[in-house]
Amino acid sequence: MVCFYKRRKAQLEWLIGLAGSSCIAAAAYWKKSLSLSGALAAVVLGTAMYGLASAAWFGTLIAFFVSSSMLSKLKAKRKEEAEQGYAKGSRRDWGQVAANGGLGLLACIANAVWASELWWFLFLGVMATVNSDTWATEIGGLSKGEPRFILTGKRVAPGTSGGITKLGLAASLLGGAFIGLVGGGLGEWGDADQFARGWMAYSLLGAASGLLGALIDSVLGATAQVMYRCEHCGKTVEKPVHCGQKARQIRGLRFMSNDAVNALSSLVGGFICLGFSFLL
Repeated sequence: MVCFYKRRKAQLEWLIGLAGSSCIAAAAYWKKSLSLSGALAAVVLGTAMYGLASAAWFGTLIAFFVSSSMLSKLKAKRKEEAEQGYAKGSRRDWGQVAANGGLGLLACIANAVWASELWWFLFLGVMATVNSDTWATEIGGLSKGEPRFILTGKRVAPGTSGGITKLGLAASLLGGAFIGLVGGGLGEWGDADQFARGWMAYSLLGAASGLLGALIDSVLGATAQVMYRCEHCGKTVEKPVHCGQKARQIRGLRFMSNDAVNALSSLVGGFICLGFSFLL
């Protein structure tokens, strides 16, 4: 009888995850925040995370997705020129969904196989990093001043990989703290005092790991990420085709796309969060 109850409960959790993920993905597709492939990938990701873990894991993922999708629509026309050189637009496809949430899902699967809070902190750092990077890109793109190249401090054109602004750094810090607050708020705590202290610790973990992970993303974008120059308009872009013709590679590693940079930096952010968790 107990086994039957547990099996039915597990099935219900997978159904809840599927229903919730499908509704959110459908709304995002309708709002053009996700492509069809991105919506399908988001359903798989969200369903698996809810079915294998808990509301805290699923809720943290949704907090990233909803907030980043809303910010992508913020003054989109003003950011349109800077985004012309990006490998992909604000409508996320399956590759971007996988790059932003794939490592989090792997941590979730690992936790289901071998339950440990270490996986949770790794997951928290991964999500804090991708959220920090997204907030920095979307909000930093509204900065009135020109970005500065993270390696030299020289001014660069908006949208340049490795370019940072004060507004973007502040947004990155807040983006990480936001993930920490959501993750801490959805966790299980013994009493109100424990909740308050845990919530504060989580916000600090999210802010620190998210900001550092996003800065690593910028460094990788400035060094290892593959970049091209359009032979027609002369712009430096992230994609191999621009202005309807093939662009010339000018630096970086051919396999190090923007998605690869996001995945690698989020992994580093996850380990940073894991390391900091031992201190707190």
